[in-house]
Amino acid sequence: MKNLFFTLAILFANIAISQTHQITKHSGEQLDVNFIKNENGLIYYAVNGSSEEVKISKYAVSQITNKQTKLTQKISDRIVVDSKDDYKMVTILPQEKTIGLKQAANFSGVSTRTKGEPPIANQNQTAMRIKSKSASGGYPFVSIVEKGNGKYEAVAYVY
Repeated sequence: MKNLFFTLAILFANIAISQTHQITKHSGEQLDVNFIKNENGLIYYAVNGSSEEVKISKYAVSQITNKQTKLTQKISDRIVVDSKDDYKMVTILPQEKTIGLKQAANFSGVSTRTKGEPPIANQNQTAMRIKSKSASGGYPFVSIVEKGNGKYEAVAYVY
């Protein structure tokens, strides 16, 4: 009788700590995790045997599948940038939302100021120039860091 209770306890404990979801990334990688939440453009999850929250950008994740119910939730579509003409598809992300994406290239430069234009127009022109440069390299994501004195540094990301 003791053996039966012990065996049942082990089985139920194993089910309780097993991964409940599968994250499928756009790169094709699949992670077995315990999904926690999807909030502010980040997916929070815990890995096997740990209660520590891990986060990943929603742009790196294709879908999350609940293993028990087989219910699949689409998180984001894959962005394919083929040429410089696809610059409108390039997404500018804040640095904290690039977790899970691979750094591909760095750009740096100086923003040009046109006399009489407001600062927002200057920022828009700089962003468009960076998006065009990123698109010509085939990078769907870019993060821009202002350095001051009109200088900037941009980091391009891929899946």
